[in-house]
Amino acid sequence: MSSNGPVADDVLIERVGRGDREAARLLMERMLPKILGLAQRMLKDPLEAEDVAQETFIRVWKAADRFEKGRAQVSTWISRIAINLCYDRLRKRREVLTDEVPERADEGISQETAMVRDESANRIVDAVNKLPERQRMAMELVHFQEMSNIKAAEIMSVSVDALESLLARGRRKLKSLLMQDAGDLISAYEGERQAHEELD
Repeated sequence: MSSNGPVADDVLIERVGRGDREAARLLMERMLPKILGLAQRMLKDPLEAEDVAQETFIRVWKAADRFEKGRAQVSTWISRIAINLCYDRLRKRREVLTDEVPERADEGISQETAMVRDESANRIVDAVNKLPERQRMAMELVHFQEMSNIKAAEIMSVSVDALESLLARGRRKLKSLLMQDAGDLISAYEGERQAHEELD
């Protein structure tokens, strides 16, 4: 390794992809605090956060030779792996809670209303998943994980101004996707209604 200063992340990941253990050690030392902090904020559990960090770097080592330089920053790519692993664990938590908690009697929300609410939430998640990578990550960190712009910008290794630009573009794109989705639903409904009328 060069003694003239820190080696760039993209150089390290390239060396990791070639099996360089020293590069792997340096990259992990550099990224571990950020990944641990991210996982702890998302999971609120230090032990689970450590597990996620360990699994994140295992995946990084396995996929390093497939990292495409220029498509994303190395730190963003690694953070994205950690975020996905955290989401998997949060999803499993929700599934366990859903299985364990018995259905309650009506508390003012009808089954139909609950279904509509869940369907709307699913459409929003689907639309967010269609956003460009960096816009999606910004939206997830700020709106879903409720992080401050400063903290989200730190995780993404961008300035706060750059993050706010990503959020603005992401919101515009999300609105467009949701409007398109609503239009498709209306068209499908109208087509189904017309088919029923013709049968009648």
